Amino acid sequence: MAKTINERMTVEVTGDFVVFLIGMRINRIWKIHKWLPVASAMPKMLHELSLNPESGFLGFQIVGTFQPVIVQYWKSFEHLEKYAKDRNSQHYPAWKDFNKRIKSNGDVGIWHETYKVRAGEYECVYNNMPKYGLGKIGTLVPALGNKSSAAERIKSSAN
Repeated sequence: MAKTINERMTVEVTGDFVVFLIGMRINRIWKIHKWLPVASAMPKMLHELSLNPESGFLGFQIVGTFQPVIVQYWKSFEHLEKYAKDRNSQHYPAWKDFNKRIKSNGDVGIWHETYKVRAGEYECVYNNMPKYGLGKIGTLVPALGNKSSAAERIKSSAN
């Protein structure tokens, strides 16, 4: 288990970044041959991205088990889109396979949401937590003084 940081912390991230949420939902549990390839594709992509800092991929956090959501952090939307369209990446064949074998038949659902975050237009706090979320990609700093409340963190990070 990861070591906790037993104080209130916030994160400083330099520049703009992108938050990409992606998840899946198993709609027909008995069709393991349909959803298992979808579920097993993402770890391969995350491994590939983690080994390639030039990709613009900054890191990720997995949330949930049966309807997992992967929170990904990217340097820019352009980096994310370049990876998604790269025919030599793990993503492209998985995407092509999904559209061939599943498409809109209802067996397994996939979704994603993309958010462009401008520098200073975010806030976060962690207490008694290991490095988590933005804390994995930014610089953790104590949530003291002008960083002690959400309103103050938003104000101070915008300056």
